[in-house]
Amino acid sequence: MKRSDIKLLQDEPACEHNKGNKSGCSRAKPGATAGGCTFDGAQISLLPIADVGHIVHGPIGCAGNTWNNRGTRALGKNLFRYGFTTDLNEQDVIMGRAEKRLLHAIKQLITEHQPPAVFVYMTCVPALEGNDIEAICALAQEKWGIPVIAVDAAGFYGNKNLGNRIAGSVMVDKVVGTAEPPEKPRMGHDPSRHVHDIVFIGEYNICGEFWHVSPLFEELGMRVLCCLAGDTQFHQIQTMHRADAAMVVCSRAQVNVARQLKEQWGVPWFEGSFYGIEDTSAALRSFAEIIGDPKLTEETEALIEREETKTRQLLEPYRKLLEGKKALLYSGGVKSWSVITALAELGIEVVATGTKKSTQSDKKRIMDIMGENALMLDEGGARQLLDTYYQYDADIFIAGGRNMYTAVKAKIPFLDVNQERHHPYAGYKGMIVFAQELCRTINSPIWKAIRSDAPWEAGEQPVDLTVTNAG
Repeated sequence: MKRSDIKLLQDEPACEHNKGNKSGCSRAKPGATAGGCTFDGAQISLLPIADVGHIVHGPIGCAGNTWNNRGTRALGKNLFRYGFTTDLNEQDVIMGRAEKRLLHAIKQLITEHQPPAVFVYMTCVPALEGNDIEAICALAQEKWGIPVIAVDAAGFYGNKNLGNRIAGSVMVDKVVGTAEPPEKPRMGHDPSRHVHDIVFIGEYNICGEFWHVSPLFEELGMRVLCCLAGDTQFHQIQTMHRADAAMVVCSRAQVNVARQLKEQWGVPWFEGSFYGIEDTSAALRSFAEIIGDPKLTEETEALIEREETKTRQLLEPYRKLLEGKKALLYSGGVKSWSVITALAELGIEVVATGTKKSTQSDKKRIMDIMGENALMLDEGGARQLLDTYYQYDADIFIAGGRNMYTAVKAKIPFLDVNQERHHPYAGYKGMIVFAQELCRTINSPIWKAIRSDAPWEAGEQPVDLTVTNAG
């Protein structure tokens, strides 16, 4: 990838970091790839595309398929669960065989699995060697007659966020607009009206949580053309340009996709969240407002009133148990503010929130919810997180899986809200699950047991475990 292309992606016009004299929110800084390199950001953005063959062109160490551990779910073909790689070694580099190995890998993948498309991810070693994967992919596409798409996102280009944007840009430039969606059907309850087509950007269907939300849109007569990239098939991405409206779920990841859809095809977009009752309702209202159908607006308000009433009734027993509790939240991106809203609806106060992976827009939302004096943690070392937890007398630590062992060692309640979790928290139904998990975590009897003294420290007579010789 040319340096000028990387510069354009770093200076994303739709990102609020790039207003005024400051620009380059994705620009790499020393140590920035500790949270994921450019290649990592690109592959995790596109790997959930379920029916595509994903080839990592590089050493075996780059080929970890992390989505098997992150819980994204899909219906139909699950080719994305396979980890394909060219597995380059020293001899391939010395003898100049890397490009030949890539062409052979593409052939084998197409022959054995017949995918609708193949994505090839560049990594550091072939990039430094000067492999022309664009030419190899073009040759393979001509030979085997299916799209073979190069994702040039070598790890040393920059940080994970840059990789997210490279992946999104590749989709818009090479995939979106290459096919048309099926004709819009008429609504079953009102044959005089057609359905409205919508798309989601930066939604990965972790634990199948988007399936909590999609029935709401179906009921309102909105057809989901594509959910980039959770539970997505290749042909769905091809039709994103025909959407009537788009929602960006994670602006840090792929806001450039929304901007390009708007500029090239006039697709209006907004940023929203499905965490919490109020945010879910706001997302539904925003779609109705952008589409501009008065009947849809009326039906949306009726659905919201019904779902909010039902959800709050089901939440009442949990709210009584959680009222007045305090939480330390250390996440990033959309969850740095959306989870605050969900916790507030349960009567839980957030004493501090992490903003290491948050945009300026995310931080503004945090201040709108928590006030101008909101405590935002840009760095999250174990010592700082625990000091904050104890200083504000928090009752639970809510973060990602990499912080779990900090909580375990400190013997404090911990709830995982990132990609590694095992429970879906999105939408009205997800809010019930969220409340259940919070109650189960905070009120678990394990905390009293592990914080108590051992029997011999409490003055009890220790059990004699000496083994005697029976002979």
